[in-house]
Amino acid sequence: AVSVTQVHTHMCCAELADVLDVLAELDVDVASFESARSGMALLAGLGRAHYQGGVGPGVYDVHSPQVPAVAEITTLLPRAADAVGPGRLWVNPDCGLKTRRYEETTGALAHMVAAERTVRTERTGTAWASSPERPGS
Repeated sequence: AVSVTQVHTHMCCAELADVLDVLAELDVDVASFESARSGMALLAGLGRAHYQGGVGPGVYDVHSPQVPAVAEITTLLPRAADAVGPGRLWVNPDCGLKTRRYEETTGALAHMVAAERTVRTERTGTAWASSPERPGS
């Protein structure tokens, strides 16, 4: 089998519109960024950008010790899927989890997975549908 390396990058507090075209030039496969607190407002610039790689808008704020409710994440995921398309969407937290305690992290990640399954089921009718083709795979 052929080995494929993907290039992932994460941007904290970035002006996403300012860097999207550069990401395309750098051949970035997946770009993740903070977007939960803005309600996915950062996704508006994606329609005008040349960047067509995977997009991982954060779906919950890791700077808060509160474990997000499944419903809170379920509200954000359709906005992200509508903005970039389900084939480009990577579901992830806003940032790294190093500032959170283990129980906060596992609870938040479990809620994130539950929200993804809920939205996938609502949109496709199948909870365990095959993952869409990922950029670079």
